[in-house]
Amino acid sequence: MSSSDEDEIPDLVPAADKVPITIITGFLGAGKTTLLNYVLSEQHGKRIAVIMNEFGDGDSIEKSMSVGSGGEQYEEWLELRNGCLCCSVKDNGVKAIENLMTKKGRFDYILLETTGLADPGPIASIFWIDEELCSDIFLDGIITMVDAKYCLKYLSEKKEDGSINECTRQIALADVIIINKTDLVPVEELNDLRNNIRSINTTAKVMETSHAKTNLDDILDLNAYGDLATNSLESTFKERGYNINDRHSIDKSVTTLTLELEGNVDKEILDKFLQTLLWEKSILNSDDKPIELYRLKGVLSLSHTDIRCVVQAVHELYDSHPTTPWKPEEKRINILVFIGRNLDRDVLLKHFKQCLMDKT
Repeated sequence: MSSSDEDEIPDLVPAADKVPITIITGFLGAGKTTLLNYVLSEQHGKRIAVIMNEFGDGDSIEKSMSVGSGGEQYEEWLELRNGCLCCSVKDNGVKAIENLMTKKGRFDYILLETTGLADPGPIASIFWIDEELCSDIFLDGIITMVDAKYCLKYLSEKKEDGSINECTRQIALADVIIINKTDLVPVEELNDLRNNIRSINTTAKVMETSHAKTNLDDILDLNAYGDLATNSLESTFKERGYNINDRHSIDKSVTTLTLELEGNVDKEILDKFLQTLLWEKSILNSDDKPIELYRLKGVLSLSHTDIRCVVQAVHELYDSHPTTPWKPEEKRINILVFIGRNLDRDVLLKHFKQCLMDKT
């Protein structure tokens, strides 16, 4: 693997003066626009800029905004009474963000709604590789809205080309999953949905609501790609239902797999492993199928340092940076959580063990 400049890992650690952006995704009808209408109408005291690429049903937006009769892109920014800025566009929002940054100082947070069929991975990667955008903003997290009534149906849909359906991808990449419209389904069905979501993504924070009414503290300032909100990544995982004994089911299209190993990691070997896994996609499972990774997160004990390291990845892009110090009495336990397709515990464990300084 070349060590040229274009192969350098992007630095994702947010600077203090950057504006956080949260991507809100979710399948058609899940309640993304209802959530944003709620944010736009509440008196929360926050200066939030909301970028929408689909018009909602809420009067707060429809009375103030309209698209041209010829269907042309609408880019006017509207300042609302509660301090929010709102814009609706017909593209992926990048142009709107660039325009918004000219108003820097009038807001302190950005919410970006994607289309119902959008894969949030490529959208998230924009904020890692676009140097101009990265100088002003940083990705705070991905929120996926889930329709409690129809999500199980969407998750079971098979695509003709054998690829993973959009609903599953959105759940796999989420940092927060909001199960909406819970008032429309019986308890048994809701439990089934909750278990299916957990089988895909065990590390996301899962919330339940109706009419998309959500405490903003649960969806803002996640810092999902930066330093940890708690003292250790292990506690974050365990608080959200992570369990090392969770079984990996090979018949699921997308699942979560967690590895724990004690010891110190060789950073150079780790980078080669992740590059092979994420970029080359040449690591095969026991059925000779390529392991496809959608999301990775973990905490590591690197050799020659007493500071734990956080590693994050979305699709082909990954980053690692130091965070909190190890305590003298702590065991140096490395945790890697993989969310993807064709995961194989034995294969990934074999490669991960090769990254340890003491390969026992």
